[in-house]
Order: sequence, then C-alpha cells, then structure tokens
Amino acid sequence: MRSQHGGNAGRRIAMLGILTGLGLVAFLLESLIPIPYLPGAKLGLSNIFSMLALVLYGLPDALVVVLVRTFLGSLFAGNVSMMLYSTTAGLLSVCACRLMLLLVPRISFVAVSVTGAVLHNLVQLSVYCALAGTAQLFGYAPYLCLLGAVSGAVVGLAVTYTLKLLPARILPQDRDKGGIK
Repeated sequence: MRSQHGGNAGRRIAMLGILTGLGLVAFLLESLIPIPYLPGAKLGLSNIFSMLALVLYGLPDALVVVLVRTFLGSLFAGNVSMMLYSTTAGLLSVCACRLMLLLVPRISFVAVSVTGAVLHNLVQLSVYCALAGTAQLFGYAPYLCLLGAVSGAVVGLAVTYTLKLLPARILPQDRDKGGIK
C-alpha cells in the first residue's frame, strides 16, 4: 500500500511515530528546565518534531503528532490541565504555520517557526486567562512573545539544518518545501 506522500504507509507511520516519540522526549526534558520569572514557560524544542512532520508529511499528520505528543506529555508530566493549553495552542499554531507556508512560498522555516511560537504562547495565555476569568496575566504577553521569538528561531534553524542533513532516502519522495503538494 502506497501513501499519498510516496513510499509505503508503513514507512510514513514509522516516521511519524519517531517524530512523535522524539517530540515527547523533548517535551518531557524541557519540562525539567525552569525558565526564571515565567512559571510554566518552556523552550519549545518539542516543536522541532511537529514542524518536521508538517514539512515532510503535511497538516493532518502534523496535527496527529501534536495531539499525541501533548496528550502523552501531559499524562507523563502529571499535569493533565496542561493538556488543554498545549493542545489548543499546538493545533492553532501548526495550522497557522501551514497557512504561512501555503501563502508565502519563499518564506523561511525560521520566520514560520517564530510566528508559530509567538502565536502558541499567546493562545496558551488567552486560554489560561479565559479559564481563570482574569485578563491581568496578559502582562506576561511581552515576555512570552520574546521567549517565543527566540525559541521559534532556534526551532526554525533546527528544522532547516535537519532537512539539509537528512538522507534523501528518509524523505518522502514527492516532498517539496513546506510539505505542499
């Protein structure tokens, strides 16, 4: 059985499993690194693997990677309430990244990732404020945007260099920049 992305479905599923597993490991490791003055903030390195899934396999598969990673990460980290913030923000930011790749054909992965990271942080903050019933926490928004810009740049660079270093035999056969067919 051949998938729509070239190669067989088994290879695609295996690669998505690897990306999800690596994303989960990064998610759990970064939860051990506290960011001073911003409780709950993370570096976002697990998003490298969501972005790779988006670029290599497209939006539906990237959404699955985000859903599985955030669900398992929340369970393993012992913070199930985190699932609501991370899932909402992750899904919206991956969709925004896909939209950017579609609308701006020559955009860099760094620009896409920075935008996705900043959006991710703002959506998480908005969900938290809505559930807490207060807008006072929006005072953290500038700091979260700055952190998102820095981590998004790191993620974008990691994706760029990973794609350059991956052997061609691992990549889907009909892949082009942005996973756009």
